[in-house]
Amino acid sequence: MKGLSTAADHSVLWFGIAALLATRKGASRKAAVRGVLAIAGASATANAVLKPLLPRRRPAAAELPAYQTLADPPTSSSFPSGHAASAAAFATAVALESPKLGLAVAPVAGAVAYSRTRVGVHWTSDVVAGAAVGAGIALATRRWWPVRSTDEARARPMDAVPELPDGEGLVIVANANSGDPNVDPADEVAEALPAALVLRAEEGLDLGDQLEAALARRGGWVRAVGVAGGDGTVAAVAAVANRHGLPLVLVPAGTLNHFARDVGVYDLQEAVDATNAGEAVAVDLGLVEAHPGMGADPKSAEVTRTRYFLNTASIGSYPELVQLRERWQPRYGKWPAFAAALVSVLRKSERVEVKIDGEWRLVWFLFVGNGPYHPRGMVPAYRPTLDSGLLDVRWLRADLHFSRARAFLALALGALGHSRVYTQREVRELDVELRVPGMLATDGEVVEEAGRYTFRVAKDPIPVYRRDEDNWTGRDRPYVG
Repeated sequence: MKGLSTAADHSVLWFGIAALLATRKGASRKAAVRGVLAIAGASATANAVLKPLLPRRRPAAAELPAYQTLADPPTSSSFPSGHAASAAAFATAVALESPKLGLAVAPVAGAVAYSRTRVGVHWTSDVVAGAAVGAGIALATRRWWPVRSTDEARARPMDAVPELPDGEGLVIVANANSGDPNVDPADEVAEALPAALVLRAEEGLDLGDQLEAALARRGGWVRAVGVAGGDGTVAAVAAVANRHGLPLVLVPAGTLNHFARDVGVYDLQEAVDATNAGEAVAVDLGLVEAHPGMGADPKSAEVTRTRYFLNTASIGSYPELVQLRERWQPRYGKWPAFAAALVSVLRKSERVEVKIDGEWRLVWFLFVGNGPYHPRGMVPAYRPTLDSGLLDVRWLRADLHFSRARAFLALALGALGHSRVYTQREVRELDVELRVPGMLATDGEVVEEAGRYTFRVAKDPIPVYRRDEDNWTGRDRPYVG
C-alpha cells in the first residue's frame, strides 16, 4: 500500500498507464487522452479549490506502526483526497471510452484510494469525497468531448436495391492514392467481388468522367456504382450515383473514412455482405452551387458550378481548421484535436464578410454540415442521423469585441452554445454571398472560389449498401433472410 500510494503521487502512475494506452490507436488512445484531461480537472478542483476552502486536520498517523506510515506525509488539508480524485477521474474517463479497459483500471484506482487511509494520511470520508469529485469531473468531460457509443448513424432502410452476388452489375472505382500508399484497394476489391468491373483511378483523369464513360459502355448491365477510397473520392462517385439514380457501394480505403464510419461500413467484407444481401439505407447528399456573385457582370462567362459533399462544407478559416484537426486526430482523438486546431487557427485567421438571410455579417468561419451534427451548442463531433434532409449551419461571429477570446472561454467552460459569438441553426437551404469572393472547402478540401454559394440537400437520398445486423447471424455463416 505504501508503494502504491507513493507511485500515485502527482499522478505519475496514471500518466504511465495513459502512455501505455496511447500506444494503441482507437478507443485505447482516446481513453488515455480523456483520462489525462480528467486528471487535470480533478486535481485542480480537489487541490486548488476544495482543500483551501475546506481545511481539515489529517489523521494522527503517529498512532500507526512505523512500517505502515509514509516517510514524508503531506501537510495540506485532508479533505478531499487528491489521490482518490485523480484515481477515480482516470478510471471513470477510461471506462467512458472503453468499458473493458475501465474494468482493468478500476481495481488499481480502488487500491490507490484505499491506500490513502491505510497509510494514515486520509479519513475514509476524504477518500469517498475525493472519488466522487474525480468521477464527477470525468463524467463532465462528456460536455466538451461527447462519448459516442457507436460510429454508425441512424438511417432508414431502403428496400428497392438489387442483390449483387460477387459484385455482378457493379462498377466500382478504386483510388490507390487514398489511404495507405502501400496498399492498392483495386486488387482486394477484385478478389472479393470477382464479377464486378473494377476501375483504377487514373492520375490526371476526372473520376466522374472516368466512371461516366464506364457506365456508357456497360449500359443496362450496371445496377450499382461503387467506390474504394477516401471521402473526396466517395463524394465524386456519389455525385454520379445521384445523377443516374443508382445505389452506392462503399468500401473505406481512405485515411480517416469519416463518411464510411457514419454509414456503418468499416471494411471491405461488410460491403460484400451488404451487396450479397441487397440491403441499403437512405443517405442524404449535400450540394453547393457556386455562383459568380450578385454584383458580377451579367455578361460574364462565369457560370454556376455544382459541388457535392458528404460531410461538411465551409467558408473562411474552417478549411485550415479541418486540415489541422485531421493531422492531429490520429494522435489525440477527434475532439481534443478539434479544440487545439480551433485555438491555433483563430489566433491568425482573418474575418470574412458574408450575407446570410439578407443581412451582412462578419464571421471567422461558416460551417455547413450535411445533416445535423452532435452536440448542439458545441463543436460538431458526429452525426446521429444520415437522412434528415437538413443542413447544420454554424458560424463564429467576428463583429464583437474580443470575440475570439470569448469563444475560447466559452469552449473551455462548455458553454459555447450560450455565447453570443456562436450561432447555430438547421435549415433546408442556405444562400451565402461574400463581399469579396472567397474559398469554399468541402469535406476538408478546398475546391472552389466564388462570390456566392447556395447550399442544399439533394432532392433524393442515395441508397448506400449497409448490412442490417438484425438479419445477420454471423459474418462467416450464410445469410438468413
